[in-house]
Amino acid sequence: MFDFDCIIIGAGISGMYQLMRLRELGLKVRVFEAGTGVGGTWYWNRYPGARFDSESYSYGYSFSQELLDEWTWSEHFAGQPETLRYLNHVADRFDLRRDIQFNSRVSAAHYSDATRSWDVTLEDGSRYSTRFLITAIGPLSAPTMPKIAGVESFTGRSFHTARWPKDPVSFEGKRVAVIGTGATGVQTIQEVAKTVGHLTVFQRTPNWCAPLHNSKITDEEQRQIKASYPEIFARCQETFACFLHTPDPRGTFEVPEAEREAFWEKLYGERGFGIWQGNFRDILLDRKANKALSDFVAKKIRQRVTDQAVAEKLIPRNHGFGTRRVPLETRYYEVYNQPNVRLVDIKETPIERITAGGIKTNDAEYAFDIIIYATGFDAITGSFDRIDIRGAGGLRLKDKWKAGPQTYLGVLVEDFPNMMMLIGPHTALGNIPRSIEYNVDWVTRLIAHAQRNGVTRLEATAAGVKSWTDHVKSLGEGLLSNEVDSWMTGINRNVDGKSERIVARYSGSAPAYRERCDRVAADGFKELSLK
Repeated sequence: MFDFDCIIIGAGISGMYQLMRLRELGLKVRVFEAGTGVGGTWYWNRYPGARFDSESYSYGYSFSQELLDEWTWSEHFAGQPETLRYLNHVADRFDLRRDIQFNSRVSAAHYSDATRSWDVTLEDGSRYSTRFLITAIGPLSAPTMPKIAGVESFTGRSFHTARWPKDPVSFEGKRVAVIGTGATGVQTIQEVAKTVGHLTVFQRTPNWCAPLHNSKITDEEQRQIKASYPEIFARCQETFACFLHTPDPRGTFEVPEAEREAFWEKLYGERGFGIWQGNFRDILLDRKANKALSDFVAKKIRQRVTDQAVAEKLIPRNHGFGTRRVPLETRYYEVYNQPNVRLVDIKETPIERITAGGIKTNDAEYAFDIIIYATGFDAITGSFDRIDIRGAGGLRLKDKWKAGPQTYLGVLVEDFPNMMMLIGPHTALGNIPRSIEYNVDWVTRLIAHAQRNGVTRLEATAAGVKSWTDHVKSLGEGLLSNEVDSWMTGINRNVDGKSERIVARYSGSAPAYRERCDRVAADGFKELSLK
């Protein structure tokens, strides 16, 4: 009756794993992928310096012991080329490509009440029908360009970081501009600065950054990692956000000042997200505690940047440490000590336009050979907005979510039957592959339940959506991060209609999220409307 039992949009980490699990159910599945290869985030984001900020061995798939045994990570935090090789290895090992259609961007998905199915249309006009639709489109996959006049007029080379060319780009002897200093901008800047002729960084909002402390994995470390995978993944299951780090149970001011400073020095000198995810339990809740930590990190920035006027520009004033996503860096601040690097604060001297030869601010004109737009994404809901998704009665998802997303467990939406979201709004994020595996396994349980019981229409109820959405909003109360403009609160001033804060993410612990979802499944999914 239908072309497929299930269509998955996206062949990244979640889409690939979901394909594997649905094959186990004997379903006829097709994955539509806009790119020419698998990898999702790691396919599109091939900009200089792109890499993990979760430890490699905590980030890869955990479902296959054979895969864990045969794959060896070379660094504690793998770079994009290695990560993409890994995901291609997974695709080959499990023969995934035969069910993936590349160069196939989904433009529309419309639900049919009469047939209880979805009609999916690609950009080339081809159409397919399916009982179930699963979105695996990622929370950070809809890149945005800045609202600056004249972007098309530049005659040099220019790229958004998420649309980087596959061919190598040389910066030697070139005058390069980077617009943006978020996580992507930080990684790009520190890499470009190694070989550039002259680099100008245009910064609107500085971010609190902490050292990554990456290194090659030694042979002995490799043996320990391989032997410790059960413990590594068990640790990820029990921590707040599925990282190897979890908050210290002590309050900031329960600890004497000297001991507190020593603790922060230790975290600042260690690998990864410890200083963000493994800090005192109250640093993201208590303003005084957060200010003390912010002052500590500000001191570090002043120590690392020679020109104190530049250092002050690099210290955030509008948010505290950890209240926005913390970019992890490798000698990022030292870049500004190079004589061939300039920092331009565009709050002081706004960009007026892009010209044929470069960038014009309100007080100067700069000539460039290359402009790099590290201007981020229309996060969490943006990738949904770019597809014409219509549910029961022709209701548009974009209209349904006009005042902010409303979901059931971050997976289902009322009035959008048979559609399930992987890593959608209101889902536990954190170390995303760990959340992906749980998300996929839960969706697979739901579809298996539908198969066993002859269910052809499954949907969230109004009561279920209200209860979950209210719960997600209540979890965000008191968090300093929800008082800050960031992609995590739905703010993107490069996108019309996204200048008001929303609660776009689940702020509770991953174990609590899993416990709630497990209860629903154990009860036979009775909280859903099943027909």
